[in-house]
Amino acid sequence: MSKKIFLCAISNISSGHCLEDCKFCTQSVKHGADIERYYHKPVETIVEEAKRARARKAVGFCLVTAGRGVDEKTLRFVCEAAEAVKKEVDGLGLIACNGTATTEQLRILKDHGVDSYNHNLETSETFYPNICTTHGWRERYETCENVKKAGLKLCTGGIFGLGERPEDRLSMLESIRFLDPDSVPLNFFHPNPALPLEGETLPPEEALAWIRTAREVLGDRRIMVAGGREITFGEEDYRIFEAGADAIVIGNYLTTKGKDPMRDHAMLARHGYEIAKSCHER
Repeated sequence: MSKKIFLCAISNISSGHCLEDCKFCTQSVKHGADIERYYHKPVETIVEEAKRARARKAVGFCLVTAGRGVDEKTLRFVCEAAEAVKKEVDGLGLIACNGTATTEQLRILKDHGVDSYNHNLETSETFYPNICTTHGWRERYETCENVKKAGLKLCTGGIFGLGERPEDRLSMLESIRFLDPDSVPLNFFHPNPALPLEGETLPPEEALAWIRTAREVLGDRRIMVAGGREITFGEEDYRIFEAGADAIVIGNYLTTKGKDPMRDHAMLARHGYEIAKSCHER
């Protein structure tokens, strides 16, 4: 396994106003979770977050909006934010995560500085109706196909611990492999009392086993452990790299807190890992 680890940071640039009913997500208005809600984060704030992420050695920075997909207002806002970040911050691969999108919308994002698009499959096609009824899995898969058609790099992954069976997890990984993404975020369910989902936080050994399985299925694609790293692995999160992960999200997530990036730097150094200086390194 490579000793080079890629760091990514995310910015929740539009929070808590999603009308979809995804049972795992606190951003849905249907669940009434106690989170911060706003339509548009000031672009100046987004740029400052990007500068801070780069100073903390992130090579990827993701602009995330809440909602089913890209509409005209969202497209304009993300393009404005992307242009501002690219103008002010060097060395960041810029990722957009804005839900369902057409090939033309994705090409516009690319023209305004976006390098990669994140749209997770979340789980298998068979299990998906158990976690969302307001849109289908196939819509998500088609957006991933549109990303490739638009000439953007594809970032797609999913969540473990939603109540799915092992065969659902394998099916999701096989679907991801078929899409041939550049990077794959693996999330571990973080329970919240407001959510209707009776999911679970996977035991560490089981979670590590699925990272190893993901590495076997996905070959040399970048595997990023994202949401749920803190509650699933605690202070033994260095083991995710032994299992096959080669990237992590640093800092806070969309509506939950992450670990201090300086702590992550120290953890990586202590276990002999080097922080990648560019998204393009192998």
